[in-house]
Amino acid sequence: MSEGRRTFFVETLGCPKNQVDSDKLVGTFLADGMTEAGAVEDADLVVVNTCAFIEEARQESIDVVLGLAERKADRAEIVVTGCMAERYGDELAQALPEVDAVAGFGVPVTLGRKPSSPPLPSFDLLNLPRPPARAPWAYVKVAEGCDKACGFCAIPSFRGPQRSRSVAQILEEVDQLVAGGAREIVLVAQDLASYGRDQGVGTRDIVPLVDAVAGRVPWVRLLYLYPSELTEPLVDAILATGVPYFDLSLQHVSRPLLRRMRRWGDGPRFLERIDGIRQRAPEAAFRSNFIVGYPGETEADHDQLLAFVEAAQLDWCGFFAYSQEDGTHAAGLDGAVPRPLVDDRLAELRERQDAITAARRDDLVGSDVDVLVDEPGVARSHREAPEIDGIIGVPHHLEVGRLHRVRITGAEGPDSFGEPLVLVER
Repeated sequence: MSEGRRTFFVETLGCPKNQVDSDKLVGTFLADGMTEAGAVEDADLVVVNTCAFIEEARQESIDVVLGLAERKADRAEIVVTGCMAERYGDELAQALPEVDAVAGFGVPVTLGRKPSSPPLPSFDLLNLPRPPARAPWAYVKVAEGCDKACGFCAIPSFRGPQRSRSVAQILEEVDQLVAGGAREIVLVAQDLASYGRDQGVGTRDIVPLVDAVAGRVPWVRLLYLYPSELTEPLVDAILATGVPYFDLSLQHVSRPLLRRMRRWGDGPRFLERIDGIRQRAPEAAFRSNFIVGYPGETEADHDQLLAFVEAAQLDWCGFFAYSQEDGTHAAGLDGAVPRPLVDDRLAELRERQDAITAARRDDLVGSDVDVLVDEPGVARSHREAPEIDGIIGVPHHLEVGRLHRVRITGAEGPDSFGEPLVLVER
């Protein structure tokens, strides 16, 4: 960085794992004596942490980069990092002359254009310092990369194989976040349940990790669990945290289509697992995501997914159009589904799920729940993950960063409303 460049602005796109990476970059900048700018126009260094998961995400990343390049001060440098930088490297640098540097994972963002892609990062964002949480919750990434070989996913090709952090490193970060005011820790990874077992070596340590984190903070939440890895001990650990929230990466329910996706399971197995958890914990909340229009998806496959959505009654559900990714198994499959048909299927699924989500919010009216107040007037219970699910509206006087018990008095779509009963001491 040149002399006098003392302010920075970071824009983050994509998933919670990207947000953790951005937090690490912010922590590094602050440790270097820089200060965070309140707006892009006031920054000397503008960093865009991009997403490259599907085509829509890549286009959004490019649009944001171009928009920030127009708004930034003439003196400022703009750097692109994250998944698009890692995946496309020099190609991205040549396509965006507005950008001063393209830096992949583990490459300091002030180094300039990235000459090539090393097999692994030269340093790991996982273990960089981070600033205190900006809200009473925080994501903590426990591993980077993925050992799975899902047919539609290119992430392992640029994030690399799974590399788990040590329990000691994770708990040190958790302790720092809790000391800074975090009351909820959200554990994330590409393959969270496989934490500790990297490239077939080691043991899955997710259960003792969850237990250890739960001993340090009132709420622990887990995001992105493969259904095949949801063991009974892991279910026990999640229920014991007091946050019975299950984010299951299902992707589809048709057995033949899942095999074409190189994934485990089918609708009946998924329903059996969900029903078993609900029998133990009727208050458990469930989220999942599904790909629509994967090569070879038939009307019968789509009907199976519709029936599953109705039977499962998931609290939250996302549906995404299949995006062909270069270098993936699915890119070479036949049976492409026409985009107009994909859009019709998406609309049908989303309409059905929206009604289910709203009905499940309505069913909560009159119940008493513990909530964490994220900001004035905005709270969440165990059923709502930060940023991706609905919220619970509460009176503005409820103290931010504290757990309160409220009575749900109304609901509208994905959101609910509550009136306070008592402050929950923890």
